[in-house]
Amino acid sequence: MDNPDLLLLARSQFGLNIGFHILFPTLTIALAWFLLYFRVRYAKSGDAAWLATYKLWVKIFALTFAMGVVTGITMSFQFGTNWPGFMKQVGNIAGPLLAFEVLTAFFLEATFLGVMLFGMNRVPAWMHIGATLLVAVGTLFSAFWILALNSWMHTPAGQVMADGVLIAGDWLKVIFNPSFPYRMTHMLLASGLTASFVVAGLSAWRLLHAPADTSALRTLRTGVVIAAVIAPLQIFAGDMHGLNTLEHQPAKIAAMEALWNTQRGAPLVLFAIPNAETRRNDYAVEIPKVASLILTHDLNGEVKGIDAFAPPAPGAEHLAPPVAPVFFSFRLMLALGVSMLALAWIAVWVLRKGAAPPRWLLWSLAGFTFSGWAATLAGWIVTEIGRQPWLVTGILKTSQAVGRIPEAQLGASLTGYVLVYALMLAAYMVVITHLAGKGALPVKGSGTPHAVSSAHGSSAHGAVL
Repeated sequence: MDNPDLLLLARSQFGLNIGFHILFPTLTIALAWFLLYFRVRYAKSGDAAWLATYKLWVKIFALTFAMGVVTGITMSFQFGTNWPGFMKQVGNIAGPLLAFEVLTAFFLEATFLGVMLFGMNRVPAWMHIGATLLVAVGTLFSAFWILALNSWMHTPAGQVMADGVLIAGDWLKVIFNPSFPYRMTHMLLASGLTASFVVAGLSAWRLLHAPADTSALRTLRTGVVIAAVIAPLQIFAGDMHGLNTLEHQPAKIAAMEALWNTQRGAPLVLFAIPNAETRRNDYAVEIPKVASLILTHDLNGEVKGIDAFAPPAPGAEHLAPPVAPVFFSFRLMLALGVSMLALAWIAVWVLRKGAAPPRWLLWSLAGFTFSGWAATLAGWIVTEIGRQPWLVTGILKTSQAVGRIPEAQLGASLTGYVLVYALMLAAYMVVITHLAGKGALPVKGSGTPHAVSSAHGSSAHGAVL
């Protein structure tokens, strides 16, 4: 690729698209399981408050799911328009994995989503709960196949060359490649943490306006308890994922740590401004030897630096990612993760005896509503920019896959994406905060004995939406 401006525009457009898209599956994967919990609680108790809670959050789920579908379709088009070299080189592997996602996940979700949204007064309760369960399972299948492909692009395995074409020699090795278990676990925990803070944050927003709303108090407690459990698990999983990355993608680790030179006893850089021209860290705040201790479990362990992948010699091949965006994004992700852990544990402690949440806690949780999204985007930047210059590590460079699109046309479409996505995100935020502000409104007649008994049958409670 001899046009760096075209490559930058193509990467920016796809990065914007996938970055915007990933927000919504990150939320729906775990939110579906929250819905299942709310639905089962209502079926067991007959409490109208759980029904109202379910109906509120199923609206938020439906809107979020729709946003994910729309942005996902747009993203898939770019494989053909902006990155034709991707499918040409690795389409025999990527194509089937994407098809498996559609066949086993999207169809499952789409089929039972209608029953979940509109079938409460048309099917028996067990069938409605089953539909909700299958939608939740469908979100897991979707994550499974997409992350299998993404992980294979980072740590390819199981592929062979046949007549000059890359094909899958062993599908099990392709799917369960070296980084897949870590990436899958990390993503599912990220989704759980994201959904927990959205549930707790929007519930806190409601309680700031209506302190007596018992439904909002229930969902707030549910959200913070689950966040308090998931947050430490995520930190542990992230550490395991980091060690796996060190083994298979050491260049990414060098960029994450802003380690310019291979060395023993590498310091942990708490803060710095990486300088690519001088290959040093300006204004660095470091703890000696701690990076080596964390990464190799040895104070004097050797950690490869950028120089191992991008030698400073003129004309040397550059196989290392840009340091600054990976370095700063990694620290933002860590800072958000630790903050979410601290806030969740504080909230559980404050609410441990059933006390009403103080306003400072409600404001804090409301402010952290979308912290999971911010952490996910930061982690995505670390993962994807940290893979550069490879699109498929060791097999296909990003510059080899980009299409020959006029720069003016690509720039115009990128501008259009920015404007449309900004409008869509603003509208989404307005709608869900409006729904949360109204709260889980009681369902008319749900307090009567007839309404309670009908929770276990197909009697009408009104449409879910």
